[in-house]
Amino acid sequence: MPHLTGATPGTASTDLRTALGIPGFAHPLVAPAEWAELIRPGTPLHWVVLNITGHGPGTRPDQHCLEAAGRLRNAGIRVLGHLDATYGARAFGEMISDAHRYIDWYRVDGFLLGRCPTERVALPEVRRTVTTLRAISDRAHIVLGHGTHPYPGYAETADQLVTFSGSWSDYRWSQVAEWTAEHSPERFCHFVHGVPRGHLDEALRIARWQGAATVYFTDRTDRFGRSDPWETMPGYWDDIVSRIGTGVSE
Repeated sequence: MPHLTGATPGTASTDLRTALGIPGFAHPLVAPAEWAELIRPGTPLHWVVLNITGHGPGTRPDQHCLEAAGRLRNAGIRVLGHLDATYGARAFGEMISDAHRYIDWYRVDGFLLGRCPTERVALPEVRRTVTTLRAISDRAHIVLGHGTHPYPGYAETADQLVTFSGSWSDYRWSQVAEWTAEHSPERFCHFVHGVPRGHLDEALRIARWQGAATVYFTDRTDRFGRSDPWETMPGYWDDIVSRIGTGVSE
């Protein structure tokens, strides 16, 4: 069982309301069932990431993505545009240009900054990017996709941080950084692939104990880095929706 670093077990999960954050399904033409399933009434969703080309919004509006995003918005579901920060190597102007396209074309409600850097030295530039994103969309919900625990100052910059993104074999023995106990569970997200159906309850307990209110678990794997485990829906989608939607994880 994973253990906390310093924090008292369970204290970070008071009044925890777990829901799903969708890291980004494949294009609606490739995964139409996945996108249709998201608007089923009662599905516990915090947000869905729209990633048109795998790296951003592309060079022109995509009709299929326009329709998918519109259906989500009409269902009251928050849609986030994916911006690739490339661990701090992406040019500021390119990211902001992509953000404008997402807003103009797909009317997104915010952004997930994929491959976000974690180091203290990179924080000022990330803060500059987030400040600009909020200036061009004052209602923007900002998620920093670190995939691991970053320097604590990042928590003051965005609405949410992805502090774990990886395999079940790593997640089940993972540790949570002590500083996260100073923040509410609504500030943190965990994405875990390769979770067997029989370990769903355990995965949900880990997220609760580590204080992450937004989760995505799938039995798909990355095939040792050769595929994207988030592109397709897990085989136990109905099961996880039922568990989270009825509060089993609580």
